Amino acid sequence: MYKIVLNIDGMSCGMCEAHMNDTIRSRYTVKKLKSSHKAGTTEFLSEEKIPEAELKSLIDPTGYKLVGYHAETAQKKGLFW
Repeated sequence: MYKIVLNIDGMSCGMCEAHMNDTIRSRYTVKKLKSSHKAGTTEFLSEEKIPEAELKSLIDPTGYKLVGYHAETAQKKGLFW
């Protein structure tokens, strides 16, 4: 399981967050997906490590811009992770 954090430029409201979430879900099966226009981030858990270039080619045509990418192995935390 991987935790992927994306820095997204261009999100300015809750609808932008929803649009970004829908874009990610349309291509990948992810868990705990959340976007924040205030922080300019989208975070999610994925079974596979999704390459930055693949995410960039998905996100950039929507009008938003992927400006940062970080992926790390997610650690289980607690009983009901």
